[in-house]
Amino acid sequence: MTQLFIPAILVAAAATLFSGIFSNPLLAAPGAHGPNGEHLDAPTSNNPGGLARLPDGSVNIPKLAQRRMEIRTKMAFQSEHAQTIELNGKVDIDPNAGGRVQAPFQGRVEPPAQGFPALGQTVRKGEILAYLSPLADAISVGSQRAELAEVKANITLAQQRVERMQVLQGTVPKKELEAAQAQLSALQGRERALSNSVQGRHALLAPANGVIAKSNALNGQVIEPSHVLFEVIDPSRLLIEANTADATVAQQVQGGSIASIDGIELTFVGAGRSLVNGAVPILFRANATQGNTSVPLAVGQPVTVLARLNTKIKGIVLPSEAVVRNPNNEAIVWIKSGAERFIAQPVEYQALNAREVIVIKGLADENRVVVSGTNLINQIR
Repeated sequence: MTQLFIPAILVAAAATLFSGIFSNPLLAAPGAHGPNGEHLDAPTSNNPGGLARLPDGSVNIPKLAQRRMEIRTKMAFQSEHAQTIELNGKVDIDPNAGGRVQAPFQGRVEPPAQGFPALGQTVRKGEILAYLSPLADAISVGSQRAELAEVKANITLAQQRVERMQVLQGTVPKKELEAAQAQLSALQGRERALSNSVQGRHALLAPANGVIAKSNALNGQVIEPSHVLFEVIDPSRLLIEANTADATVAQQVQGGSIASIDGIELTFVGAGRSLVNGAVPILFRANATQGNTSVPLAVGQPVTVLARLNTKIKGIVLPSEAVVRNPNNEAIVWIKSGAERFIAQPVEYQALNAREVIVIKGLADENRVVVSGTNLINQIR
């Protein structure tokens, strides 16, 4: 029997070729699967970290990368909470804890002995903030000074007459002495009034205890009547005025919070019974939730009010950062379906407070939802 002798080098080459064909997934047959169900005909990932967006839209993140990205998950469960609604609002001064300092007449602004108060400076009720010297044209000033000189001369004559009558008190009727004294008192009062109008100045006082929120005072500045020089507020007592076009909503409000601003609780004060610019005003009082600290808001600041209603809503409460947007601008959350696999799930949600949202559609109980690191997962392509 004839035996074929094949060189050893050919045997080794053939073994290498066949092993490469069956071990390389790029050369596997279409639809071939490995022992763990993986697609052998899928292209290999060139990402050394293992971060990849899979063809079905899910994301693969190795355990080491999860720790570096600080990804945290939470088991979701449904519960009932008060329904909320978003309203546009702005910050206002509490009329019982602040006020404005305005010019009562035209005049020139002058500083007090300690100078004008600075922004944020604490003031007490009745403290002098500035002086206002009245202004008049040359003719008016000349007339007032002439009248003042005449009054002073009349006061001198009246004083002399009273002194003579007091010397002759036994022979002069008492009613004439009293009339002369009354005339002297009237002239002295008229002199004080004219002196204040010509040379005097008006003190502008703080209307309440608080801090200076607005200052428009400048030494030597000439201002018109009703010009606002200062605004004094109490930072711990501010009001929020929200507006709604639905009058029935105003009757269901119980409280609320401010979107994106933590540490503030809104107490419902009342709602208007007439429309203002086509909407019903709703008034809240802003309270700091951390003791008696000042509320981190500025007068006139626009805010979004999350008004809490007396109706209930059922859903899953999650941190606000758990909800992100996909390329189609849909609200989604990421669900952990395996040790290293995450799936995007479209949801419908409402804001619950400044830190949390409530998902009303799209999630079921016991879904493990990503609550930290969601933005990083959403960026993986």
